[in-house]
Amino acid sequence: MARHLITSAIPYINGIKHLGNLVGSQLPADLYARFQRARGNEVLFLCATDEHGTPAELAAAKAGKPVAEYCAEMHAVQSGIADGFRLSFDHFGRSSSEQNKVLTQHFAGRLADAGLIREVSEKQVYSNTDGRFLPDRYIEGTCPNCGYDKARGDQCENCTKQLDPTDLIDPRSAISGSTDLEVRETKHLYLCQSQMKDQLEEWIDTREGWPILTTSIAKKWLTDGDGLQDRGITRDLAWGVPVKKGTEDWPGMEGKVFYVWFDAPIEYIAAAQEWVDAGKGTDWERWWRTDKGADDVRYTQFMGKDNVPFHTLSFPATILGSGEPWKLVDYIKSFNYLNYDGGQFSTSQGRGVFMDQALEILPADYWRWWLLSHAPESSDSEFTWENFQTSVNKDLADVLGNFVSRVTKFCRSKFSEAVPEGGAYGPREEALIETLSTRIRAYEAHMEAMDVRKSAGELRAIWVAGNEYLQDAAPWTTFKTDPEAAAMQIRLALNLIRLYAVLSAPFIPDASAQMMEAMQTEDDSWPDDVPGALQLLTPGHAFTVPDVTFRKISDEEREGWQEQFSGIRS
Repeated sequence: MARHLITSAIPYINGIKHLGNLVGSQLPADLYARFQRARGNEVLFLCATDEHGTPAELAAAKAGKPVAEYCAEMHAVQSGIADGFRLSFDHFGRSSSEQNKVLTQHFAGRLADAGLIREVSEKQVYSNTDGRFLPDRYIEGTCPNCGYDKARGDQCENCTKQLDPTDLIDPRSAISGSTDLEVRETKHLYLCQSQMKDQLEEWIDTREGWPILTTSIAKKWLTDGDGLQDRGITRDLAWGVPVKKGTEDWPGMEGKVFYVWFDAPIEYIAAAQEWVDAGKGTDWERWWRTDKGADDVRYTQFMGKDNVPFHTLSFPATILGSGEPWKLVDYIKSFNYLNYDGGQFSTSQGRGVFMDQALEILPADYWRWWLLSHAPESSDSEFTWENFQTSVNKDLADVLGNFVSRVTKFCRSKFSEAVPEGGAYGPREEALIETLSTRIRAYEAHMEAMDVRKSAGELRAIWVAGNEYLQDAAPWTTFKTDPEAAAMQIRLALNLIRLYAVLSAPFIPDASAQMMEAMQTEDDSWPDDVPGALQLLTPGHAFTVPDVTFRKISDEEREGWQEQFSGIRS
């Protein structure tokens, strides 16, 4: 039994995410976790909410709630939505957990002892009204380049010019609008990534078969311009992990917290501790410490391309720099962006379909199938309502759903609600089994390689093979002259439904469960032996005719949704 540690990029706490966020990390990670479990492997699938940083504070202030209360509420919301999409996390943790606080402080202490953290004095804008230092993006003013009056302190969104806060004309706080700002000196800690450049490059070169997207981004950060830069790991904020050197106070760092990008990846490890402390598992260290049994673990991360630098450089620098035997990632599956109907998803403008809204209008499997079968792997992809409607209607309703309905209803009508006996396979059946055997092995290979779209294409081809067999065999015609042959054809087709349920479960778990329930079996064994798998439901085995597995989307519904999700979310 292989052991798979799987993590997906942890979603930020400030609000509900859109479908682009879902397909860029959590959903393909769930697909892979479900597949590995189905193959009989041991899986620990972890995720969490990313809860620290200024955006969390601002979102809480906007909601009129203390930040800790806001984060707790939003964690519950995001956890519920994850359940709605059937994301099979073994644990969905929180980066604000005590476990993550202690572990983050521990890593900082180890890095400091290794000489990999340095103190830097910086000049930063301080808002007297807000009583706090302001990150660059929370200072607004007029761009000196183009005159745009809502330019941020790091960049003008209008002309894209890179800016410093002191460049802005009439700067003001984006939090309070106050212009009572001054430049003050403050100290921060920097992780000396530049010292680890060669070690990181050597480590990346040992990773086998990484996607070009992953390695190209990592190499660019390592080599472009002046190469890998040191990175600030502290902030002047109230909400976050307090800066400590292990368990000791850090002189000069009073009142500061670790920057969110430093503590967030450490939550992957802390989530495993939370999993144990919640009574869901035992011995988290056998997953994360190579001196405690994690040597045989294969660790895979899933994320959008914007998260690649942190996971290929900063987080590995933290782990390697600690000098401790932590498990490093073996494979990073990164994704491009999913765009929305001729533009981009926009959380701020409410443009596109958000995860809670998606579940309100259609069950999870409809979304899971479309998103995974159109995953933005080799390039950005685009969600359009026309494509969504076509894919659901053709793939799910016409191919899979129709097969299940025709077979079960015909058997009930001509035989009974039990697997019929009689007849023997002929050349047509042998050819089908040979085709299925080849395709199932190809499907497994694509799933192992995490080629999501190819896996979906192969699964659909497996469904199509059964439909083509049914059309060719035409048991409704055979029954008129040779009822026994028709019984054999339907017996094979009923076994195909169980086979489809097993193979499809990673993609469409609810429909899979419905098919298994209709076939009245709990035997979800993987079809290593395809001929044997197609004889598991024996003559006399009872089944039921299920409700419609997938319904079609009408043109009126499509047009309504297209209009509904084109504007501003209230």
